[in-house]
Amino acid sequence: MFSFFKRFRGSKDAENAPAEAESTHEAQAEAAEAPAVAAHEAAPSAPQAADASPASAPMTPLQAATEAEAEAEAEAVEIVPPPAPEPAAKQSWLSRLKSGLSKTSSNIQSIFVNAKIDDDLYEELETALLMSDAGVDATEYLLEQLRQKVRAERLTDAQQVKDALRTLLVDLLKPLEKSLMLGRAQPLVMMIAGVNGAGKTTSIGKLAKHLQHFDQSVLLAAGDTFRAAAREQLAIWGERNNVTVVQQEGGDPAAVIFDAVSAARARRIDVVMADTAGRLPTQLHLMDELKKVKRVIGKAFEGAPHEVLLVIDANTGQNALAQVKTFDDALGLTGLIVTKLDGTAKGGILAAIARQRPVPVYFIGVGEKVEDLQPFVAEEFTDALLGG
Repeated sequence: MFSFFKRFRGSKDAENAPAEAESTHEAQAEAAEAPAVAAHEAAPSAPQAADASPASAPMTPLQAATEAEAEAEAEAVEIVPPPAPEPAAKQSWLSRLKSGLSKTSSNIQSIFVNAKIDDDLYEELETALLMSDAGVDATEYLLEQLRQKVRAERLTDAQQVKDALRTLLVDLLKPLEKSLMLGRAQPLVMMIAGVNGAGKTTSIGKLAKHLQHFDQSVLLAAGDTFRAAAREQLAIWGERNNVTVVQQEGGDPAAVIFDAVSAARARRIDVVMADTAGRLPTQLHLMDELKKVKRVIGKAFEGAPHEVLLVIDANTGQNALAQVKTFDDALGLTGLIVTKLDGTAKGGILAAIARQRPVPVYFIGVGEKVEDLQPFVAEEFTDALLGG
């Protein structure tokens, strides 16, 4: 479910684990239980720069210290990949994704059929991208880059132009492709926000099930105390996944989540996911309440919440971009979950997000089943969007 885990070598859990363990399941459990580090720490560049210099060149004390620190960091980090998905399951997922984005892909594919590379082609492509919810900024950027690429590489065939567009779109979306790091805190506290109807509570239930597949114990906090149906829905997911749900009828949302985090610390739970009341970003007093919830979580556990996720409905087009901007300004988002790509969604909204507010997209959803929530992979998404 997650692209990879990272942990410190020599941690207590790692020392207690058998060195010769070879099974994928054991590797996952070991990774999930041990501390993890941020993604950028896994690729130190200082040693490469130092190695490139001649061996006989004198090294300043600062360079020596930097190199030693980078080497120590490299020794401390280990990447443990998850098991590869079954081919049949992977193919089924890709088919559903392509089906969900078929409206946009069919529009773009038709443009390149027996097409000449001229202004008419670029105009039709501009219209198709705008209709896909890519927005003016991303559309202008992609077309300008595409024109330059066609001229620089002297492309003469329509299929070559489409392949060039694919490369540009993958490059644009690639920064959004990021793994959700587990094990860097116990509990890892995740605050989930979103407007009503975006699929927030359902996404929490699906994510809880996937976390259990990685041997993570989960506790859910029903922070949407204003909507009885939200508590009931979360309780149903808790029963399905055999997960405890902390809830109060009509209680203060911040108090409910505070109690949940405190209980998780006492029980040594791995992950806490806190649901919050759905609200529109234009409701400023309610957005202020979300900020209060975040502050209270920090009082319950220093450094928390470790993840602040926003669930957005892909069918809402440019409104989704406005939600990302507003919630990010208020809460400091660390990731997105994009839902309902199986409906009338056009998919181009991710290009708009990548250009204007590149918050990582952890997961995308194409249906109601648990397996319909999967990690975002830029190349897979691009192929589905363009009809690859």
